Amino acid sequence: MNPTANRILAVALCAASGAGLRLVPAGYAMPSSQQTQAPGASAAGRRVGAVKAINGTVITLTPDSGPDLSITVQATTRLLRIAPGEKDLKNATPIQLQDLQVGDRILVAGKASDDNLSLAASTVVVMKHSDLEARHQQDLQDWQKRGVDGLAKAVDAAAGTVTISVRSKDVVIHTSSTTVIRRYAPDSVKFDDAKPGTLQQIHPGDQVRARGDRSADGSELAAEEIVSGSFPGIAGTVNSVDASSSTLSVHDLLTNKTVLIKIAPDSQLRHLSPEMAQMIAMRLKGGAAGGANGAALSSGSATNNQGARPVAAPGAGAGGTGAGGNGGGIGRPGGAPDVQRMLSRAPAATLTDLHKGDAVIILSTEGTAGVGTVITLVSGVEPILQAAPSASSAALLTPWSMSAPGGDAGGP
Repeated sequence: MNPTANRILAVALCAASGAGLRLVPAGYAMPSSQQTQAPGASAAGRRVGAVKAINGTVITLTPDSGPDLSITVQATTRLLRIAPGEKDLKNATPIQLQDLQVGDRILVAGKASDDNLSLAASTVVVMKHSDLEARHQQDLQDWQKRGVDGLAKAVDAAAGTVTISVRSKDVVIHTSSTTVIRRYAPDSVKFDDAKPGTLQQIHPGDQVRARGDRSADGSELAAEEIVSGSFPGIAGTVNSVDASSSTLSVHDLLTNKTVLIKIAPDSQLRHLSPEMAQMIAMRLKGGAAGGANGAALSSGSATNNQGARPVAAPGAGAGGTGAGGNGGGIGRPGGAPDVQRMLSRAPAATLTDLHKGDAVIILSTEGTAGVGTVITLVSGVEPILQAAPSASSAALLTPWSMSAPGGDAGGP
């Protein structure tokens, strides 16, 4: 295989190595089909995916898209092992078929059958599952050590900067031509569902998380990777519940519009007791009456009803700026009420527990076709809406952590 083909195969495998994992390491941007096309091979003659089974010289491959594929390893097939992050096969090492294991990621090039359900392999490039897991753990630690997250305040695409608010302090994130920019999918807060994005897609009020090298005073960060998303917060009353379609119609008090929201298996529904709701309401009302807390909450909600920070989705990692990450108490001196711990103790609810007229506060995905998916819904919030109707959504949701790769990103 010539050097050009080596590089193409390696880049293609690196780009695909994050599929099915929780984190795509920095620099693993998916190349275009033209870039990944191996010389002399049709699109049907190259597949990327995970090893599902091995039976003799036949590998069952579960590709990133499409049905399972039978890969025949021939006597002339070249098998190479490459480390995550490598973009050229010059550092690859030859391996034997018996070295492959279920779960390994492979890129296969060869001749496909007419029905595209089998392929005679000429080259198999392997990223071992154990190598990917080790790299994943390293990336998690790097996000924790060199990451920062907050709400976008300003975007200057010409200068390549995003200014975010991190615990009442502005941080300017600088991008370069090598910065990997990703955007959360419209119906997901899972990091591995994020797609390649642009700086222009980030708007004030969006949740932004970045990692890179910080300045000495923490006011600037040279970003290697950025992930952003828009997550609307809704404060309103239930119009109707359709358990058969798992949907909820809510009258949004801030926009005076009716919103249709889907309930997914990962959606978290909680119900506040009257005592807990009153306690939160008193804190919000006290902050809104006077002081920086109320002003910050009111401005955050009134200017953009998308300033809430979503809680980590189930299975996406429990770490974060939640009850443990943001300091343990219910309130923080000089900051917004930290209700994460209180809400974590609230009993779970179901869709059938909701009825017409119930007051709810919802954090949702941006959604498609005007229909978002509930990330977290809290009912029993009548006292909260009465105490601070314009601030309740942001106040209740902002302290929660965004689903991202690796717990609390820290901050300056």
